[in-house]
Amino acid sequence: MQFRNRYGLPTWHLLLTGLSLSNWGLAIPVEDSPRQYLLAGLELPPKYSQKSKSPYTPGFRDPYDHAVDSVGDELDPLPYRNGFGASVLGPWNPERSRQSPDLVRPPSTDHGNLNNMRWSFADSHVRIEEGGWTRQTTVRELGTSVELAAVNMRLDKGVIRELHWHKEAEWAFVLDGQVRVTAIDYEGGNFIDDLKRGDLWYFPSGVPHSLQGLGENGTEFLLIFDDGNFSEESTFILTDWLAHTPKSVVAKNFHLAPEVFDHLPEKEKYIFQGSLPGSIDEEKPTGKGVKKSKYNFVHRMLDQEPHLTSGGEVRITDSKNFPISKTVAAAHVLIEPGAIREMHWHPNADEWNFFIKGRARITIFASEGSARTFDYVPGDVGIVPRNMGHFVENIGDEPIEMLEVFRADEFRDFSLFQWMGETPKKMVVDHLFKDDPENGEKFWNKVKGAEKDEVTLPEADDATESGQREL
Repeated sequence: MQFRNRYGLPTWHLLLTGLSLSNWGLAIPVEDSPRQYLLAGLELPPKYSQKSKSPYTPGFRDPYDHAVDSVGDELDPLPYRNGFGASVLGPWNPERSRQSPDLVRPPSTDHGNLNNMRWSFADSHVRIEEGGWTRQTTVRELGTSVELAAVNMRLDKGVIRELHWHKEAEWAFVLDGQVRVTAIDYEGGNFIDDLKRGDLWYFPSGVPHSLQGLGENGTEFLLIFDDGNFSEESTFILTDWLAHTPKSVVAKNFHLAPEVFDHLPEKEKYIFQGSLPGSIDEEKPTGKGVKKSKYNFVHRMLDQEPHLTSGGEVRITDSKNFPISKTVAAAHVLIEPGAIREMHWHPNADEWNFFIKGRARITIFASEGSARTFDYVPGDVGIVPRNMGHFVENIGDEPIEMLEVFRADEFRDFSLFQWMGETPKKMVVDHLFKDDPENGEKFWNKVKGAEKDEVTLPEADDATESGQREL
C-alpha cells in the first residue's frame, strides 16, 4: 500500500522531489513550524534558530524556569530544555501544545508521577436541547475531581431548566446574562429572585427549584455540586416523575379526574422554551397557603467590596457572608499580568478552579519530591488536592479571572510568605540559607513583616535578572 499526499503523489516521490529541489537551492512550501521544517530536512529559519529568542530551541538556557506564553507569543512548543531534548518527528497537535507549554517542556523542578489536574469544558460532551445546552465535568471526565462536579449551562431568552431537585447541593455562579430562580424551602416557603453576572445561588440537597433565562440573550452559568460523582442525567425532574406515575395516582394526588392529565408530557422536558415571565410581583404565587421563604438562596458576589492586593483583588463568599451555603465556599480572584496568586495551600478541602479569562500556569507540590505544572486557558477546570502547595501565575497579557471553589463551609488557606514571617528568624535562615547568610538576610528583611498578599506583584526593584540566554 502506498501513501499519497493531497496532490496524488506517493510519499517517496514527494521526498525525492524535495531533496532534489533543496539540492538546487529552490524553496519548497513547508508549514510554518519548527517541526515541519525538521521533517522536511530543511534548516530552521532565523526565528526558530539557536540565535532566536524562542525558548523552544536546543541552545536556549533558562535555569529559573520562567513562564512562557506560547499562545500570546504564537510559539510552537517543543521539548527542549537547557540543552536537553529533541525535536518531534511523529504526529503532533500544535494547538494543544500551545495551550499546555509546560507539559511539552516542563520546568526542571517538575518530578514524579502526579495525576492529571486539568480538564477543558471544550472536551466535555454537549447535550443540546430546545433553546439551550449543557455540558458537565465530573469525576468521569477528570478523575481527580472527587469532591466537586460542575455543569456549564446555557438558557436562551425565556428558556426554562424545568422544575427539579438533586441529591446533591447546588451552588451556581452566573457567567453572563440574567436568570430567574424559583424554589421552596424545607418549611414550604417560596422563593423567587432575578440574578445577573457575578451573582450566586445555593440550593441545599433536595430543595426543588427552576431556572429561566431572562433578557435578550438569556443566561449562561456554572453549576457546582458537592459530589464529584454527580451526573446531570440523575436529576429528579417533574415531568419525568409524572410520566412514570400511573395517571390514576396523579389524579388522586391533585383531586382531579384522570382525563385532565391525558396530555401530560410523555418524557422529561429538561430544557425547553417557556413563556416570558413578568416581574416578580406579577408572577409570585398568591394562594391561600402560600408563604414567603425566610431563607435567602442568593448572594451578589461581585457586588462585594473586594480585598485589594498588590497584584489583583479577591472576593470570598462562604457561610460567613452567605449563611445558607453550608457545603460550598468560593473565592473570585483577579490576577494582573505579571502577578501570582501567592504560594499557599488549603487545609480543609480540594481546590476546584474554573478559569473565566486569561492564561495561567500552576505548579502543584504533592510531597515526596513530586511536583507537576499545568497550564490553563478560559473554560478550563483545575484541581489542587487539599494540603498540596501551589501558586497561580498569570503568564499572559490580560488579567486572569478565576473561581476557587471548595467543598467546605469556610474558605481557608495558609500563606507561605506569612508563615515564614511568623517563624523565628534563625529557624527560617537555618532551613534555607545556612550557607548563604547574605541572601538569608535579604530574604528575612522581605518576609519579616509577615504581611499576607494573596495576589502579589513584585516591585520593579525586586525583579532579578532573568537568567535566560542563548548559546
